[in-house]
Amino acid sequence: MASTRNSPPADDAAPTEVATSVESAVREFVVPGSRLSVALSGGIDSMVLLDALSRLSAAHPFELRAIHVNHGLSPHAEDWSVFCAAQCAARGVPLDIQRLTLERKTASLEAKSRAERYARLNASGADVVALAHHADDQAETVLLQMLRGAGPRGLSAMPRFRPGNPAWLRPLLGSRRATLCAYAKSRGLAWIDDESNREPRHKRNLLRHQIVPLLRTHFPGYPETMLRVAELQAEANGLVDALAMQDAAGACDAMGLDLARLNSLSPSRARNLMRWFLQREGLRPPSQSRLAEMLRQLTHALPDSRMRFAHDGVEIGCHHDRIAVHAAPRGPFCLVWNGEPEVTLPGGVVMFRDARGAGVSVQKLARARVTLRSRVGGERIQIASNRPRRALKRWLQEASVPPWNRAMVPLVWCGDELAAVPGIGVAAAFQTAPEEPGWCVDWLPEGSQQVSGT
Repeated sequence: MASTRNSPPADDAAPTEVATSVESAVREFVVPGSRLSVALSGGIDSMVLLDALSRLSAAHPFELRAIHVNHGLSPHAEDWSVFCAAQCAARGVPLDIQRLTLERKTASLEAKSRAERYARLNASGADVVALAHHADDQAETVLLQMLRGAGPRGLSAMPRFRPGNPAWLRPLLGSRRATLCAYAKSRGLAWIDDESNREPRHKRNLLRHQIVPLLRTHFPGYPETMLRVAELQAEANGLVDALAMQDAAGACDAMGLDLARLNSLSPSRARNLMRWFLQREGLRPPSQSRLAEMLRQLTHALPDSRMRFAHDGVEIGCHHDRIAVHAAPRGPFCLVWNGEPEVTLPGGVVMFRDARGAGVSVQKLARARVTLRSRVGGERIQIASNRPRRALKRWLQEASVPPWNRAMVPLVWCGDELAAVPGIGVAAAFQTAPEEPGWCVDWLPEGSQQVSGT
């Protein structure tokens, strides 16, 4: 059952410590005039951060807002939204309430909920999002990462500041939970309790309620010692990233990572470079065994091999001796074209541009229904009247279209005849005469800046 609570006995130094930490972080990382949004759950940590920032905003030139994400998972979720709205209204802070609709049957509801929450925060329009993580949260994160067998990147845990759009700021990361509780008592704050924070099925809760009390008893330096671990591992992670950038110099671009460079490195440096490359592509690091299997297959890859690895919602493939990250295959498609200038398809956008004496003949396309279809295999096309019909697969190979993109290239069909293929050409029977009106067909694959045209 959720409840609204008051704080434990006050610590007279807590208000000053919290206010100093928050002001220091704002001065160091928040540009004057920035839109600063507090991620507000209504719990004690985020209420302390909201209160401290609202007091600070009167003297500092930033625009303060709050974002509350209502996951809809607790029977008290709407009450929490009402509570947050009242707390923000009392401080004159605008509040944006984001409501999620989550499928409860998903394998990891907690992970899905967290991912959706951060997606909403990222899309909030803020310049900086302030999060209320504190020293105890950081220590628990380090312990969880250790138990998962993480390396330097994982053990670095949560950074105090992460640049980006929006940037992420954790002003309270050096303050203990007890200090925040004392601040709340001193300021007479109210907050809500989320009943899920007491459920031992969540590993963090198990750690917090059963393991951490023992650590505090036998290791008085906790949680500060764990913060020191995170800081040292962040330094180590910076060094291994610098080494990876050195190894990637001249071998990594928009087309991917050079396989020969990867194979020239010692095993440990190859693993480090591959982790860095995947992180550069916005992916989570693979497990140690998964990474070892990737490298084993890449080391023995034949030219233009069709191997691919599914990882973190995408696929990793190899084409022309370059390792590339690409979208997972989409299902087949077949859409009727009714003259639209742009059509969104699985995997990209196809565009039709007016032309004269170029592209697909408007008159000839009018002979039958025009459809946009995905490849099914076995298609043939004759590009020139004095040349034989050839397999489309050969044309795509010669055009250096990666294997994973070939299935998504839209084919323009007029009735039962293949009329055009973006990036390949127009069938001889559908080409325009000089000065005849035509359509130039362009294809922009998802995630690419390169347009293929007819």
